[in-house]
Amino acid sequence: MSTPGEGGESSGEQNGAVDLESSEEWDDHGQVDGGRARSVLLFLARRLVDDPESIRVDTSETRHGIKLSLRVAPDDMGKVIGRRGRVAQSIRSVVRAAGAKDGVDVIVDIVD
Repeated sequence: MSTPGEGGESSGEQNGAVDLESSEEWDDHGQVDGGRARSVLLFLARRLVDDPESIRVDTSETRHGIKLSLRVAPDDMGKVIGRRGRVAQSIRSVVRAAGAKDGVDVIVDIVD
């Protein structure tokens, strides 16, 4: 992963690696706060939906940690939420665990 200002940034996905937008907050070690959690969320969402190009994850900082807002195409909303919200709850659990690995509390919000 390159830091902002270095060459080699692209807007797509290559070899399973997720490029993070340059507008994100970088820490002292050249990593994005909640970057692992965001990558896991993108990975899961891309495998669930029919239109992976429409996926958008917005990152914001809250008093308690990081908030990741997931947006998908309207036709894919049911796949991401699942019956009785079970898929959404599973996504939140896995992403929260990925954030904990970085020492960050993560909240996933699925936005319609």
